[in-house]
Amino acid sequence: MSILIDRNTKVITQGITGKTGQYHTRMCREYANGKAAFVAGVHPKKAGEDFEGIPIFASVRDARAATGATVSVIYVPPAGAAEAIWEAVQAELELVICITEGIPVRDMVVVRDRMRKAGSKTLLLGPNCPGLITPEEIKIGIMPGHIHRKGRIGVVSRSGTLTYEAVAQVTALGLGQSSAVGIGGDPVNGLKHIDVLRLFNDDPGTDAVVMIGEIGGTDEEEAAHWVKGNMKKPVVGFIAGVTAPPGKRMGHAGAIISGGKGTAQEKLAVMDACGIKVTRDPSEMGSLLKTVL
Repeated sequence: MSILIDRNTKVITQGITGKTGQYHTRMCREYANGKAAFVAGVHPKKAGEDFEGIPIFASVRDARAATGATVSVIYVPPAGAAEAIWEAVQAELELVICITEGIPVRDMVVVRDRMRKAGSKTLLLGPNCPGLITPEEIKIGIMPGHIHRKGRIGVVSRSGTLTYEAVAQVTALGLGQSSAVGIGGDPVNGLKHIDVLRLFNDDPGTDAVVMIGEIGGTDEEEAAHWVKGNMKKPVVGFIAGVTAPPGKRMGHAGAIISGGKGTAQEKLAVMDACGIKVTRDPSEMGSLLKTVL
């Protein structure tokens, strides 16, 4: 099985007329059953046109009504990406995946506040994330499909490249993935580690989880405490940024140690105390996983 998406998911691309949106929509269509999954694009001034046979609509609401799509992926440039998220939320999609990097923090604060006040049930993945994949069924995002194999290991990560590293190690072990989810590293985002862990915990097709975090914030610690009290499956973990100096952002906008909080050592200690098997060497994620199965 899988979480969030499967071979029956129908997807709308917001930003399908841009170079990035077109390239990755094409790559996703070529992956497994993805050709049938991408059913619509959105551009308010190009309704009635199409991209390689995918019809373009004036709005997300129109695209959903015509196709029955339940998921959108956003490649809209930073200045308009938050508003694109809100348009998808107003269309009452089940899941919105925002790949866009560099969205102003204020814009994300505003859209998340709107979602809360509206009582929205739409799940948001990202922004600034690689997306997610259910191997050999569907991929939505920018991850390299060829390293993934169908299996029973869940992967959740704040880092795109470390997601790929974990996936490659799991594939090399012959285990494969049920789903791999990149939640993104921005300070204001949607799904957290804890949300994805809940989904993997309830998924009968997932036997264990690889959880990858970064310095900054307390999301990993909160997830670790939840794992201790609720998780029925083994979890192995890694935190990037052990050598990061306080006050200096490392890579993602959310990866910054502030006021002595959010250090890699602090996160690793909490995770270890909560029963998550941790490593300080990213090359050992796969081998550590093998020891807990």
